[in-house]
Amino acid sequence: MATKRILITGAAGFIGSHLSDRFIKEGYQVIGMDNLITGNLANIEHLFSLKEFEFYHHDVSRFVHVPGKLDYILHFASPASPIDYLKMPIQTLKVGSLGTHNLLGLAKEKKSRLLIASTSEVYGDPLVHPQREDYWGNVNPIGPRGVYDEAKRFQEAITMAYHRYHQLETRIVRIFNTYGPRMRVEDGRVLPAFFSQAIKGQDLSVFGDGSQTRSFCYVDDLVEGIYRLLLSDYVYPVNLGNPQEITVKEFAEEILLLVKGSKSKIAYHPLPEDDPKQRRPDISIAQKILNWEPKVDRKEGLTRTYEYFKQVVV
Repeated sequence: MATKRILITGAAGFIGSHLSDRFIKEGYQVIGMDNLITGNLANIEHLFSLKEFEFYHHDVSRFVHVPGKLDYILHFASPASPIDYLKMPIQTLKVGSLGTHNLLGLAKEKKSRLLIASTSEVYGDPLVHPQREDYWGNVNPIGPRGVYDEAKRFQEAITMAYHRYHQLETRIVRIFNTYGPRMRVEDGRVLPAFFSQAIKGQDLSVFGDGSQTRSFCYVDDLVEGIYRLLLSDYVYPVNLGNPQEITVKEFAEEILLLVKGSKSKIAYHPLPEDDPKQRRPDISIAQKILNWEPKVDRKEGLTRTYEYFKQVVV
């Protein structure tokens, strides 16, 4: 059987690099693509010597061409943390709109199956808890976070339009909070911030009173879910995340227990505008359609992630 070829955009990013590893392990020829505005070549440098991997330094917001056949496309290119998309609002909107349009066109030309990385942020600051895929969300389109939320909502809409109008094979994953090795230290999201601060002995920045909740899924579990979704027959959005919910304050306390000897304490700051108060996925569809649920418990996942941050935090 001929080797399957897959294009992964955002391949030098946190999740994209783990996906590259997984598909090479599964015997695929992987074409990685990244413009490196938030990605890091260090995440994929171990792949450059492999004949199964090639890399294109390219911005998918511009015309995308890949020679030869393509069986699958994973669109994971986008700034993905508030610190990034608040700093790069236009690029964030463009990669979700123009970038997605370019990749849909490529998928149509190559007769590829395209999976897009959407996000729990399409639910905004939710009025329904936990969040199910049939919930339409509570998003402020003109707020500072709207550039990311609306880019992803548009991405889902144009993907479904291509599926319905062109009969394109498409898949949509809505990713909830994910963590693990290769997260950027300066990412701005809660886990890298807490680990970095605890290792440096700085106070942990908790916004609001810390009662807002998040649900953390280890990256290996997420990658398994994405792999199963890509190869499934299900065309509608699927939540992938860990339904085990924890408050941000409790999470900070867990990090302080893990980073033994840290002199850090918790410091409270004003809550950012439009910051979601609750975040927990309903994963019933993933359980039923993909036979998927997270396997790595938070203590084990945090221990593995701490080993990584000990090496990269300076």
